[in-house]
Amino acid sequence: MSNPTSLTGLEQKIGLRFRNKDLLFQAFTHRSAIHERAKRGHNERLEFLGDAVLELVVTSFLYTNYPHHNEGDLTAYRSALVNAVTLGSVADKLNFNEMMMLSKGEAKDISRARSSILADAYEAVIGAMYLDQGYDVAKDFISRTLLVKTADIIKQGLYRDAKSLVQEKAQEIVSVTPSYKVLSEEGPDHDKRFTIGIFFEMRK
Repeated sequence: MSNPTSLTGLEQKIGLRFRNKDLLFQAFTHRSAIHERAKRGHNERLEFLGDAVLELVVTSFLYTNYPHHNEGDLTAYRSALVNAVTLGSVADKLNFNEMMMLSKGEAKDISRARSSILADAYEAVIGAMYLDQGYDVAKDFISRTLLVKTADIIKQGLYRDAKSLVQEKAQEIVSVTPSYKVLSEEGPDHDKRFTIGIFFEMRK
């Protein structure tokens, strides 16, 4: 849970001392914690703002640094950079998980939902930075923590969606188009988890 000491350590790690500490506290306050212990508002409004700043910074970076890449490629690169998996990974390396104010139930959850919570916190921190010290400071943070991943994402083809890649390889190696079938599903309606089977009908 967030406290002044841990947040000071975080400020040192991200290279920024906040003028308004309340903004930073709020950025790490999940909605679930409001009724249990948080005295400030939760981070969803900051996340909303940070998401917009993040998209502008990433889009501008890609447009400037990859002038010969088409719109479709740039859109794919951006999606790979700003998805919950990538942002959650960056936030985890920054020890955001240790700072989060969560309800007891959420604190026990170590599933994919935690990655989403960390990704939201990353965007909320960007929103807090923007309000506290402006666009250029937020841009610098994004550049240092996220945009440095761009070259590897492009080199390794991580911007390509898995389904398209599998279909391309299936055609290349065995000359068939795979089919898909839902094998099972579990979980509540708002967080369904599906097991999908992929089948390759080999031609004789």
